[in-house]
Amino acid sequence: MNTLAEITQRLRERVGEDSGLDATFKFDFGADGVVHVDAATVPHVVTNEDREADCTISIALDDYLEIARGELNPTTAFMMGKLRIDGSMSIAMKLADLL
Repeated sequence: MNTLAEITQRLRERVGEDSGLDATFKFDFGADGVVHVDAATVPHVVTNEDREADCTISIALDDYLEIARGELNPTTAFMMGKLRIDGSMSIAMKLADLL
């Protein structure tokens, strides 16, 4: 899992059709693109379109991959300023399981 397309597909599989999150969120990888998840609709829609979201997590793609591989703790990344959260913090906390 190294490309935006692979990350998008993995998130699509992880959230499924009805995760119960009932919110929209996106991962903003800067110049590498975005993954937007509309988990407020059923079935969920996961795209690379840069749309408004209830929660936006901004992170470098390399840092995201470290988190996904278990090499970097999301809380540590947040404390180090490698991960920024805009919007609902409660939604961001629920997303930790998706990583």
